[in-house]
Amino acid sequence: MSAVAVPRATLSYHLLARLAMTPIWAQRWRIDSEGLEHVPRSGGAVMVLNHSSFVDFFTAARAPFLQLGRPVRILAKASLFRSRLIGPTMRAAGHIPVERGAGRDALAAAVAALRRGEFLGVLPEQTISPSFELLPFKSGAVRMAQEADVPVVPAVSWGSHRFWTTGDGPHLTWRLPVLVRYAPPVRPDGDHATVTARIRAQMADMLADVQQRYRDGLPAGARWVPARLGGSAPTPEEAEERLRRLRSGWGRPQRPEEKA
Repeated sequence: MSAVAVPRATLSYHLLARLAMTPIWAQRWRIDSEGLEHVPRSGGAVMVLNHSSFVDFFTAARAPFLQLGRPVRILAKASLFRSRLIGPTMRAAGHIPVERGAGRDALAAAVAALRRGEFLGVLPEQTISPSFELLPFKSGAVRMAQEADVPVVPAVSWGSHRFWTTGDGPHLTWRLPVLVRYAPPVRPDGDHATVTARIRAQMADMLADVQQRYRDGLPAGARWVPARLGGSAPTPEEAEERLRRLRSGWGRPQRPEEKA
């Protein structure tokens, strides 16, 4: 039986990876990756990741790419692909655009990529969590894994939100510690909603664990520490209200005063 081919990174992928990693390398971040042995060396798989910063995808994709030679393709908002600056490179790098309200097209593209043996990265919260607690998960990651018959790899990243998160940053973060943890692959068997809830619960436990073991601790009152742990981040209720206001503005034209 022949080995399953591992899709290689294109030149465009290498260029985007170098660009994305520039602030990480320049500031000498200390990224610890745990459980990398759980990432499949070949074949399609879906990595699901928490979303607390603008760069947590890159901290989680770093070790599979640099140490295992596995490029991680991301499902990203379609507006990035329309950018004249990075849009062509995003497509050439093999990332997948997601148009709001057109999830079926993105799902079909993701399933096709998984069947080719790609390793996809999905942020099931779909937006950065202002509270740094897990938001509700969409079931798309499980749906695509079920349709392509591939496993799901739960992963969490903690620390990069101190550099740049929603409404705050970017900041100078010299030698910032970041802790990334990968869990054993999960076969997405069963009802997609039930499997999604089970994965979310597992990731909540993983996130709590890496928070407690974080190198810099959890300083009381720190803006990057969740409220339940004594920090000054918004509570989940405050975060939900902030997101509710944001969602209410999606799809409607901005008033002149909002553009200022």
